[in-house]
Amino acid sequence: MNQAARPLIPEQRRQELLRLLRREGVLSIRSLTDYMSVSHMTVRRDITALENSGQVVSVQGGARLAERTGNAFPGEREFTAQLELPRKQAIAQLAARFVEDDMVIFLDAGTTGQSVVSYLGARKNLTVVTNNFHVVTSFYAHPHIQVIHTGGAVDPSSGSSEGRIAADTIKGVNIDLSFLSTGTWNMQRGVTTPSMDKVEVKLAALQASTSSFLLGDSTEFGTVSKFRVAAIGKLDAVVTDEQLSQEIQENIRDLGVAVHAACLSKRSFL
Repeated sequence: MNQAARPLIPEQRRQELLRLLRREGVLSIRSLTDYMSVSHMTVRRDITALENSGQVVSVQGGARLAERTGNAFPGEREFTAQLELPRKQAIAQLAARFVEDDMVIFLDAGTTGQSVVSYLGARKNLTVVTNNFHVVTSFYAHPHIQVIHTGGAVDPSSGSSEGRIAADTIKGVNIDLSFLSTGTWNMQRGVTTPSMDKVEVKLAALQASTSSFLLGDSTEFGTVSKFRVAAIGKLDAVVTDEQLSQEIQENIRDLGVAVHAACLSKRSFL
């Protein structure tokens, strides 16, 4: 498939290469040269540049996206969280619209799950199950909402708990709606995470819930971590933001998964 467009400058080519890899996961050199109508040497130079910046990894005959390891320093994680806070709040506000009175919901680890709390104060007879310590403390302002913490092994980097104890607690509750979070997701690998103990918790929430929604930031789409949680098609819906491309949104809908995209136009970014 050739682009019938003017030649791209190197930065444009590399952004297009990343877009293709986010969609496909892995692509051959031949596929990339055919799509972008450039030489093998040009594609290899672009792959090398993206590999040097840590965004892709060369494989035999092609390239794939680099894995996110989740090993960022705490200061870096805090800076990133602040940078993307308006986006995450928009996703959280949209997600909260699906929460009704008398529900039992699950809120996962992460800043987006924590942001949902701000929009739940008016709900009646709501029960929240969570492994997120920040969610627990945020609900101190809403004492009429029952909160159940899962317990389990503590992960200080995310302010959450994980592992078998946390998963067993979740399995013992009938959950109406779970909100799963992730820093890495794409079409080919689905929802992934850097920790096997986090997989246990997320799978338990999927199995215990009538409906499962992914809180998926568009800036984190197209990335992959070491351990797979579930295919996108195993979800009931994805709550994301409007900057996730229409092509990707349609690909997700083709799997029978609803897509709800939050508007960002009225929100400011740092």
